[in-house]
Amino acid sequence: MSLSMIPLMIGWPQVILIAVIVLILFGGKKIPELMKGLGSGLKEFKDASKENDSPKKAEEKE
Repeated sequence: MSLSMIPLMIGWPQVILIAVIVLILFGGKKIPELMKGLGSGLKEFKDASKENDSPKKAEEKE
């Protein structure tokens, strides 16, 4: 097994360990705020990528 395959081998115990570490580091009150920020950032990214695709499609139709 090569070293490049190791990051792909994340199982449930590793996910639970990461979740516990995040909970300890940020606390229960900060996690919803972090997730809200992450969600809004992803939404803005998707909206921006859709805006960039629209002019290209309009140019192709003309």
